[in-house]
Amino acid sequence: MTAPARTETSETRQVAALPWRRGENGVEVMMITSRETRRWVIPKGGRMVGKTDPQAAAQEAYEEAGIQGETQDAPIGHFRYAKRLKSGATQACIVAVYPLEVLIQLGAWPEDQQRQRRWMPQAEAADSVHETDLAELVRGFNPAA
Repeated sequence: MTAPARTETSETRQVAALPWRRGENGVEVMMITSRETRRWVIPKGGRMVGKTDPQAAAQEAYEEAGIQGETQDAPIGHFRYAKRLKSGATQACIVAVYPLEVLIQLGAWPEDQQRQRRWMPQAEAADSVHETDLAELVRGFNPAA
């Protein structure tokens, strides 16, 4: 899958993990709070030297949510958002989303004092995010049987 065409402004490329598991009532998605605004988001961050994008997404999931598992090699899609910088300015970002089937959930992790995490039914997770494109990716996600 190729990334959508760039807009006129420069966009920073990022990666994200879509942490999921099969629950009693279907697919559940782990959401985490952002550090600044406390909104529900998925683990995401910059691309990493020496790691593939799926590996970088898995690393973000470990650092931000304390989870480990199997990450798909190809993204299920992309979403855009405006990252608020400490200076008050915003940076346009495009994020490739990699599904991560959660196999391990740790009790302590690098950012456990900075974030909350919660398993949500897939529809609730989609409704909890502010980015329309991300909500559509979450809602439309269908793991292989």
